[in-house]
Amino acid sequence: MKPHSHDLFDESTMSFGDHLEALRIHLWKALIGLAICVVGALFIGHKIVAVVRAPIDAALKEYNLDPVTEEDSEKKEQKTVAELIASLEKQPEQTAETKALQKILLDYQRRIDNLEDKMSEPVTLAVQEAFTTIYLKVSFVAGLVFASPWVIYQIWQFVAAGLYPHERKYVYVYLPISIFLFLGGALFCFYAVFPFVLNFLLGFNKLLGVNPQIRLSEWISFAITLPLMFGLSFQLPLIMLFLERISIFTVKDYKEKSRMAILIISIISMLMTPADPMSMLLMMIPLILLYVLGILMCKYFPSANASPFEAA
Repeated sequence: MKPHSHDLFDESTMSFGDHLEALRIHLWKALIGLAICVVGALFIGHKIVAVVRAPIDAALKEYNLDPVTEEDSEKKEQKTVAELIASLEKQPEQTAETKALQKILLDYQRRIDNLEDKMSEPVTLAVQEAFTTIYLKVSFVAGLVFASPWVIYQIWQFVAAGLYPHERKYVYVYLPISIFLFLGGALFCFYAVFPFVLNFLLGFNKLLGVNPQIRLSEWISFAITLPLMFGLSFQLPLIMLFLERISIFTVKDYKEKSRMAILIISIISMLMTPADPMSMLLMMIPLILLYVLGILMCKYFPSANASPFEAA
């Protein structure tokens, strides 16, 4: 005799009114958890902003530290100032005039260095922009991310009560895969795509002799949206598995229509990324690999007779 696996929802029976009451309770719990996480994120918002802006800061610093030609007058001026300071320091007798001149030159050198550092930073165009458009926005999004496990858990508590045990079993299997793919896509975008895209785009600014002034609020929006697009696009294997399980496509169809699939992936990559070929390629290539993974999942995962996507 097989041991009976205990499930929290096995013997739950609820009326329509009970479902509404349960929905209200779980929604309130989710909202309270979200509010707590958002308030907590407000206290560390400056650290979160620093993490989000790190790719653009690194790209701008590299852009401004690239070697320039000897004809660059500012570089020549900096070299002259450094030489004057060095020559004054080598003088055996330091008069009051020499010390005063040396102090002026050092202050001038510090101003030049500070100006270079400021040129390597994004800018804001309004006095309230840093707080309203950047700090509050980043804190809310971060709070939503931090609260998402709790929110998902509350939604699952409500939905699971209306599912059969075998349906809940498949959710336990495929939901972690979905979360893993989403996080993988977002992290791939942040740590692999951003450096290539920024270097590519800033390279065109240098080619055209243009000094870029990056608006921080626009970068924040871009840095939030693009990882989201990558995370959603990385759900491709599960979408393929779902379509195969409900008999819309077969493994044979996926193999035979691979060229068409690559064309569709290219179009999706073009629409979901900025208007530059580098970010498009960096989305398209992983999606092609995930397309192959989707075929393997359809082939080796449980058959349609035991599919999580079929009705009980």
